[in-house]
Amino acid sequence: PAPAPTPAAPAPAPPASGEASREETRVKMNRMRLRIAERLKEAQNTAACLTTFQECDMGALMELRKTHKDEFEKVHGVKLGFMSAFVKASTAALLETPAVNAYIDDAAKEIVYRDYCDVSVAVASPAGLVVPVLRNTEQMSFADVEKAIQAYAMKARDGSLSLEEMSGGTFTISNGGVFGSLMGTPILNPPQSAILGMHATKMRAVVKDGEVQARPMMYLALTYDHRMIDGREAVTFLKSVATKIEDPGRFLLGL
Repeated sequence: PAPAPTPAAPAPAPPASGEASREETRVKMNRMRLRIAERLKEAQNTAACLTTFQECDMGALMELRKTHKDEFEKVHGVKLGFMSAFVKASTAALLETPAVNAYIDDAAKEIVYRDYCDVSVAVASPAGLVVPVLRNTEQMSFADVEKAIQAYAMKARDGSLSLEEMSGGTFTISNGGVFGSLMGTPILNPPQSAILGMHATKMRAVVKDGEVQARPMMYLALTYDHRMIDGREAVTFLKSVATKIEDPGRFLLGL
């Protein structure tokens, strides 16, 4: 006679009323998430990472945006945000501090200095964090930066960013402030030697002109590869960015 069929395993009983679920769900990591994980770990394993901080008064930049945002959008067809100011401030600071814009060629044991600035801008996408690159930002206007970021954000949302658009870059800016982050230590985007972290703007009590005032303040963080960038250069760079943001008129004077 044919062997009796093996009885099927009983289905797991549903949790009793009031009992907490203990189930786990496994999801395969997609290629982008795997690549992000590899690069982040590569940065920690290779570079001698150090982070320095600087606070920045956003009052003047916020007032500038409030005054001109409507006319800016009417003329250029794109909204005026804060990222364009940080891209331009970082670009100017990179030209002032070439070491922050350089990288180490480990194979040749050489430091490679660049006379151009390609700024990678971290953008959240459904598939994970992507960093499209703004090429030659030293030649871009505020409107050029805003238009490029808007185009990249749209591509990130629909998953149409090309590998070429995310390759290269000499420096990265990450804005955790859009999610409410008050302070953090960004991780390098190899082979770059530095990354700027923007954070949330919060009203804080600060001393200005000898008086305690409530001012809109942002913490800035610069993580850098200490193998080639000294503390003096890192602090000089970050202070330069903060100074330009606090006094946007310096852009007009090339200061």
